Amino acid sequence: MGKLFVVATPIGNLKDITLRALEVLKSVDTIAAEDTRHIKKLLTHYGISGKKLISYHEHNEEEMAEKIVQILEEKDVALVSDAGTPCISDPGYRVVKKAREKGIQVIPIPGPFAAATALSASGLPSDKFLFVGFLPNKEVEKEKQLSHYVDLGYTFILYESPKRVVKTINSIKKINQDADIVVAKELTKIHETFIIGKPSQILEYFEKNPDILKGEFVILVYPRKSQELDIETALQEAKKLKKEGKKTKEIAILLSQKYGIPKNLIYDKIVDLDV
Repeated sequence: MGKLFVVATPIGNLKDITLRALEVLKSVDTIAAEDTRHIKKLLTHYGISGKKLISYHEHNEEEMAEKIVQILEEKDVALVSDAGTPCISDPGYRVVKKAREKGIQVIPIPGPFAAATALSASGLPSDKFLFVGFLPNKEVEKEKQLSHYVDLGYTFILYESPKRVVKTINSIKKINQDADIVVAKELTKIHETFIIGKPSQILEYFEKNPDILKGEFVILVYPRKSQELDIETALQEAKKLKKEGKKTKEIAILLSQKYGIPKNLIYDKIVDLDV
């Protein structure tokens, strides 16, 4: 019985493929690809030839999963998507599921993942984050989901098409106008760009640079709750009061009452202030 290798491939720069991924692609007879044209470019670049290519995608995955499993009963198969890690916001999980149901060994070959790539260079909090992928097309459902993600309070990551990215930023602005946003465009490619700011600043940038609305986008959002914003304002005021000679405890009591922030919380932050 063969093995199913789930192989991550570059999201742009062909040099981002791992040595292990190349070894697998060279060793297997069959490669199941979301789009055979994409994998052909990669194989040609690395001088890999003589492979049987099978096309699977969202419209034929159920049918092709059966055929791929039949091949796996005798030979190894590499499963790849158009770019990045298969099965994440891409077809492929049905193939993996059927393979596991048949007792076939599934081996992940890790590599590029656009969401993690964007997050690592975003400067947004990453100790806890949510990968969302694509949002619904309908505006009502989209805003409902965005409201839920904002309420969670930690960084969440979206994929978006160039045709919808402005609408999505507008929806975020409507729900949380103070959110910190990073829009990553064409990651690892020649025109890689990071756009950073509040929703209104991002929209202003797009309005001034309409030609940038091409390619693939990752949107990272860190919601700013009202208390966070109050704390920032309170700390600016605390700096002034400390310079005036007021004691930390006195300032903490005053600002706690003014902004409704727990006294212990604001006290600790005032102690850490450099004045």
